[in-house]
Amino acid sequence: MEIFDNITKIVKDDLSATIGKGSRVSVAAACFSIYAYQTLKKQLDGIDELRFIFTSPAFVTEKAPKEKREFYIPRLNRERSLYGTEFEVKLRNELSQKAIARECADWIRKKVKFMSNVTDENMGGFLNIINTSDQLTYMPLNGFTTVDIGCERGNNSYNMVTRFEAPNSGEFVRLFDAIWRDKSKLQDVTEEVIDSITAAYNENSADFLYFFTLYNIFNEFLEDLSDDVLPNEATGFKNSKIWNMLYDFQRDAALAIINKLERYNGCVLADSVGLGKTFTALAVIKYYENRNRGVLVLCPKKLNDNWRTFRENY
Repeated sequence: MEIFDNITKIVKDDLSATIGKGSRVSVAAACFSIYAYQTLKKQLDGIDELRFIFTSPAFVTEKAPKEKREFYIPRLNRERSLYGTEFEVKLRNELSQKAIARECADWIRKKVKFMSNVTDENMGGFLNIINTSDQLTYMPLNGFTTVDIGCERGNNSYNMVTRFEAPNSGEFVRLFDAIWRDKSKLQDVTEEVIDSITAAYNENSADFLYFFTLYNIFNEFLEDLSDDVLPNEATGFKNSKIWNMLYDFQRDAALAIINKLERYNGCVLADSVGLGKTFTALAVIKYYENRNRGVLVLCPKKLNDNWRTFRENY
């Protein structure tokens, strides 16, 4: 048995010495970082296989109901750690992520299989190495990141890891094998992991990046849409003169405004000058007038005539 404090004795250095050509590696950890792979690339490229279990659900396909959404916040953090954790900022700033991600994805396709815990059961983290002459276990190992193997400081007060040799390590080898075979506890997520890493080096169009950004900002609002707060088309507002004068983006804005007014009793339309905010607002006014609701327009005095003219004409 040997103890590593990850200050004077670092786990990464010992892994570099013990992982060799033909090694079989098994890891149970909460997250996986491509930068941990980069650190041990020379050794990991020569292994026979690596089996990885995400000890908490990650990359699994089922969706949680809305009331359990808070569960997905740590889950998303675990999944994003593929590209580097919050404590691997220095490595991300080197702007070598694309090259590392490409190499890591190729290595995974050849050597690695990922499984994820899909239960509510807690699983501890550890790493097994099986060589022809020995087998070793390192524990605890919360994640397979540069912080957990001692290359980065992280925010840990201490990061003690113990290495066990046979026969004690044999118990952890048997434990990992038993969990790996239990299909009721695990789901294969290898392809999902590869797809996520591949996204880090794929060349994407500007349109894709724009819509991807919008989706990640507003996806929770999209999930909250329901018939209760969508405009009621039975009012006939879509048959009005003003509605038929609108461009598609103005129609989308009008529907979104009505939705926000119904849900939150307020909304700001922040379109740029010249995009027809007045016309969009007139369509919203028409909707509420068709529902026999009163509408009050507050505007600077100098715009009073403009509003009257627009309203009367359209």
